[in-house]
Amino acid sequence: MVPTYDEASTVVELLRRIDAAVGGPRTEVVVVDDSTDDTAARARAVAGSLRSELVVIQRETPDGGLSGAVVAGLRAARGTQCAVLDGDLQHPPEELPRLLAALDGADVAVASRYADGGAAGGLANWLRHGVSRVTTLVTKAMFPTRLRTCTDPMTGFFALDRSRVDLGELRPRGFKILLEILVRRRRTVAEVPFTFGPRRAGTSKASLRQGLWFLWQLVDLRFGRMSGFALIGALGAVANVALVSGLVALGMPFLPAAVIAAEVTMVANFLLQEKYVFGDLIDGAESVRRRFLRSFAFNNVESAVRISLAWWLVSHGVLHSAIATAVTLAVAFVARFVFHALVVYRPREDRAVAVGG
Repeated sequence: MVPTYDEASTVVELLRRIDAAVGGPRTEVVVVDDSTDDTAARARAVAGSLRSELVVIQRETPDGGLSGAVVAGLRAARGTQCAVLDGDLQHPPEELPRLLAALDGADVAVASRYADGGAAGGLANWLRHGVSRVTTLVTKAMFPTRLRTCTDPMTGFFALDRSRVDLGELRPRGFKILLEILVRRRRTVAEVPFTFGPRRAGTSKASLRQGLWFLWQLVDLRFGRMSGFALIGALGAVANVALVSGLVALGMPFLPAAVIAAEVTMVANFLLQEKYVFGDLIDGAESVRRRFLRSFAFNNVESAVRISLAWWLVSHGVLHSAIATAVTLAVAFVARFVFHALVVYRPREDRAVAVGG
């Protein structure tokens, strides 16, 4: 199944390579096209030379973006085992046999850039590499159990068994449909490493709008955990700023005031997070003593860096003490969330599930 958007320059080669890799009388290739160019016409023109049956669906309204196109294609497909890949040739069709074979015994097979043996060389530059890594890390932090065995939940190259995935429960939006498939319900996941290829033509479809849709998707899928962590962090930040300001007003130097405020809020935040944010992960995680020690140790290291930076900003007259404290706390938020989700509340090995859930 191939979702396309202005892929006229690559669609013919793509279809021929798919046909060479897995083509045959029992193979169906579904193209769902939202293009403004002649991608659909070029696809239909090559149909007669393929061994596989080609189905081209042109959507008048691209509801749900790329994710919506994928779901539409999966609904239209007649086979049970379905693979999804992009139309720009960055996902090599030659990997399809391995990907489909990996479905034996799994609900979803994921072609991963980040599994051992995989590579993300096709990303355009260091910024794209960085964004990809950070978004993957944050996403896994938001769903530490469901995505535990998946190294690349953001990939668009995957296969699934339609009999094991209820398409009706999906609410497609944006361009990260695999993420929704993996976190809506517990899935068994198999991974196949692959090399993400260079772009052959056109430009990336990623945009600020797509990025906002992705953030909205994350919030929608994991609203409770992220918002609860943010709320407790915000309350802790307010308390921290208030404590620092109060102690400084009483005559205490900034540095010891900041240390005292940090230690008090660390303990309070841990207790609140245990109850209201990560409560569903406690049974499978390490003991409360180990969780506290890991949390306390990380927060102290993070605080030492943060307070040193804030002290430098204050001592050099760059920022007022309260503002310096607030700014550096905001920067530390993401690091703390990622560490707690992936390390502090990581499932114990003897309790870890063998799937992505």
